[in-house]
Amino acid sequence: MTWLTADGVAAAVGVGAAVFWGLGWRGAVLLFAFLVSSSLLTRLSSGHGGRRTARQVLANGGATALAALFGSWPAAAGALAAATADTWATEIGSLSPSPPRLITTWARVTRGVSGGITPLGTLGGIAGACAIAVLAPLSTSAVVAAGIAGMLVDSGLGATVQGVYECPACAARWERADAICHEPVRQLAGWRWLDNDGVNFAATVAGAGVGLLAAR
Repeated sequence: MTWLTADGVAAAVGVGAAVFWGLGWRGAVLLFAFLVSSSLLTRLSSGHGGRRTARQVLANGGATALAALFGSWPAAAGALAAATADTWATEIGSLSPSPPRLITTWARVTRGVSGGITPLGTLGGIAGACAIAVLAPLSTSAVVAAGIAGMLVDSGLGATVQGVYECPACAARWERADAICHEPVRQLAGWRWLDNDGVNFAATVAGAGVGLLAAR
């Protein structure tokens, strides 16, 4: 499977098994819709696609799998809606003709900066949440609200506390402490332990929480 690394495949199988065991075929359909749509959008936006690792798979699908094991449709659908909204927003937003703005200050930032949003990306994220909502056997408004909430949490954390690193030689920005450009990167801001995968997981947890609250 060219969309996943070897360990990514193993993680995806584990997440898929948990979702199918807890929520049946309808849950598996939701998960499949997220995986396929996200991978296709990544290929469209980058031109070459990307192979997700186990860490990335668990960051986006771990909360959904856990909710499924407890048999909670609202939490699972909310988490998956958040993951889908965030991924669609990122990939579609990369095609935006207008530059992104930081969600906290509305200052213009370069493309790819964590916490940067665009109108096109935001609409894409909402569309992603709606896509999951249509497939989920729940209140559409509850799932959409969960997806949007998770997307906003992701952008908020990315703009404030996510670790940011810079190459001392060329000033290129990175989101991982172990990255090496011309030389090992140095930390500029944020929490060292909170990288993009951690932010993604937090966003899906937020989506799960909103899904639970909205369903009550």
